[in-house]
Amino acid sequence: MKRVSTGAALVCLLGMSFQAFAGNKDRTGQAGATELNINPWGTSTGLFMQNTATVKGLEAMKCNIGGLASVDNFEIGVAHSRYLSGTNVAVSNLGVAQKLGSTGVIGLNISSMGFGEITVTDFENPEGNGSTFRPQFFNIQLGFAKEFSNSIRGGIAVTYVTEQIADARASGAAFEAGIQYSAGKKDNFHLGITLRNVGTNMKFSGSGFSLSAEAPDNAAYQLNRQTPTQPFQMPTYLSIGLGYDFYLDENRMKENQSDPYHRLTVLGNFTSNSFLNDYLGGGMEYAFREIFMLRGSYRWEKGIGGVESTSMYTGFSAGATIQKKFKSGSALGLDYSYRPTQRPANGVHVFSIRYTTPSKKTKKALSGS
Repeated sequence: MKRVSTGAALVCLLGMSFQAFAGNKDRTGQAGATELNINPWGTSTGLFMQNTATVKGLEAMKCNIGGLASVDNFEIGVAHSRYLSGTNVAVSNLGVAQKLGSTGVIGLNISSMGFGEITVTDFENPEGNGSTFRPQFFNIQLGFAKEFSNSIRGGIAVTYVTEQIADARASGAAFEAGIQYSAGKKDNFHLGITLRNVGTNMKFSGSGFSLSAEAPDNAAYQLNRQTPTQPFQMPTYLSIGLGYDFYLDENRMKENQSDPYHRLTVLGNFTSNSFLNDYLGGGMEYAFREIFMLRGSYRWEKGIGGVESTSMYTGFSAGATIQKKFKSGSALGLDYSYRPTQRPANGVHVFSIRYTTPSKKTKKALSGS
């Protein structure tokens, strides 16, 4: 019965998704709050977010919320991204996830994007008036995911997003849903679908849009003129991914070896963007005993690499993970990824650290009870 109801939910999600993307590409570039598309985690960015079907744990909150259900007990992580080295653009991120028994997993993700100090200019001082300001892009995400069976996981999340400078501000809310399905002898076939950033319109307001002007006929008062602003939509997208795990030494396993030492995961992914070019890509990840992981991918979009490309990326990405598993059952992971860019050619570097505590089942196994 659970499989039937979850299958129905998947069909509904697909139906809603295709209906949401019945628009046209004439709207390309008209969305706002595009920082919602930024994934701050080193594992996912090493695969250019092509791991919709396989993403697990805390980082699933920025890729496919359904994967959050794989958290066994508690997970915490921090991440930092350097965009186009030398530009002072950076993303800082903090995330926590906690399993609530058989109820599911709840997660919280806080992300802040900084641009350094920017010189204040106006029509009288085009070179700057001596003062500076710091734009602040901030979003906080609350998500919930549940494992419906051994092969089906699903989740939902809401994100509050705000963008502001000293005299102007906009805010809104975005919603998302995602599901993952696994099958095969070792659950090594994976399917993932997620619909993200379906939200309210945002609109800037504040004193920055008002202007004091002299009253007509030399009257002894001033007029305050307010400039109207246009609302804008969220960068909604639908992503569908496939994955398959190859266990390279499965036929040569030792008697006391529970899992193969060598895993190779092959991924394929398609993303339909409502305000950008669609993405099509794939990637691979190699893991040795889930302690050391090496990954790479390529993401294609229309015109990429050409002189008329609308993307700053070249399409390639690469990354690695080193993970230490302690005798207590907890684990500490360090992730890094790099995505080369074309204009300017400084690339994007992402670093993240994750710590997970052991599940109750692992604790009992280690204690021998």
